[in-house]
Amino acid sequence: MKSFLKIFALGLLICVSLPAFAQTSKYKCMLQMNAYTGEEAYIVVSLLNPKGEYEKTLYLMGKDKKWYNGFKEWFKIFGKTQKLDAKTGASIGGGDRTMINLDIDDAVVNKGYKLRFESSVEDQKYYLADVEIPLTTGALAGKTDGKGYIKYIRFSKVQP
Repeated sequence: MKSFLKIFALGLLICVSLPAFAQTSKYKCMLQMNAYTGEEAYIVVSLLNPKGEYEKTLYLMGKDKKWYNGFKEWFKIFGKTQKLDAKTGASIGGGDRTMINLDIDDAVVNKGYKLRFESSVEDQKYYLADVEIPLTTGALAGKTDGKGYIKYIRFSKVQP
């Protein structure tokens, strides 16, 4: 009976401690698009590790899977899988503005990680790094300009 209680207590301690190890913060991310002409843009938001390698897909704007191959680099790694674990939402047109929500693991902030926003428009240019944002508390509190279809991105942390 004592060993059962010890195992139970250890299991309870682990369950209570796990949230402290895997805490995430929610961020509202406002995307303002440049006034381009053509089809709506598909955008993929990825987490890059300190070596600049894809770690995880956080969000994908554009629901029609047949266009995912427009993200040439991302598609090599994530697009070929049948299951997409990221949140998905509608594509966005030129001059439009939208708000998305991102869950970011607190353990990667200020540790050399980045967010990459790739953008693609049918029959137009693909921007591998339309926006790249270092995952720092300062960058997540400000505005970052884009290089392609995205005019700028602004973050705000959602308070619990």
